[in-house]
Amino acid sequence: MDLTRAALLAGGAAVAGAINAVAGGGTLVSFPAAIAAGLPPLAANATNAVALTPASLASAWAYRRELSRDYRVLGVLFLPSLLGGVVGSALLLVTPQRVFDAAVPGLVLLATLLLLWQNLRPAKPSAAPSPAADPGAERFALPSRPWLVFLLQFLVSVYGGYFGAGIGIMMLALLSSFAGDVDIHRLNGIKTVLASLINGVAALAFLFAGAVDAVATPIMMAAAVVGSLAGAVVARRIEPRKVRWFVVALGLTLTAKLAWDRFGG
Repeated sequence: MDLTRAALLAGGAAVAGAINAVAGGGTLVSFPAAIAAGLPPLAANATNAVALTPASLASAWAYRRELSRDYRVLGVLFLPSLLGGVVGSALLLVTPQRVFDAAVPGLVLLATLLLLWQNLRPAKPSAAPSPAADPGAERFALPSRPWLVFLLQFLVSVYGGYFGAGIGIMMLALLSSFAGDVDIHRLNGIKTVLASLINGVAALAFLFAGAVDAVATPIMMAAAVVGSLAGAVVARRIEPRKVRWFVVALGLTLTAKLAWDRFGG
């Protein structure tokens, strides 16, 4: 692999790792970078999933303190996440290249619109904690019909196993719908663990199926880990909403370009 392609892969993965640590939506950077480096869209998607998994696991470990209070919620959502990741990755592996190529502009647009929706949502006011209480001690208000949450999380996980961009936003929206006044850091912790599970399952399937690029994967993996560590530092200095607006603009531009390349002229 020449230096230009390697630089594209490393740069895209590093930026994606940083964006995921700051705001989410990093796949909208690393996926087109992999395509620009010469990978076919299906291989780029599979390689991207494998390369970003270690960075996602590192982020999950960083939330271990918040997660110590939420094993019950993780227990409810673990199985649908696992099953959905398996189904989504299987669907990708049996999807013909031409069908996936045609679907990519729509998938990128969907992920971009999810980020746009998150940006346009009014900020949820934080509940003032009682001085005598643990500020992170709020309990999740699990719904009386957990099968509905099971089904919704399964569908989100199928999408995550198939493409993945925007999955964190989907899960945050689902968690917020029944979380009550639970702190956003706890929601992020649960989301990160479940995203790691879905991506990890998909990554294993892609590896066993030989769908990933053996040269591009280690380059992107190392760069993504470095980017995620740098992003954790940057997250304390940059407003996440500003980064998300940048990614939205990038996603809309990418959607137009992919659609033109596939359907134009």
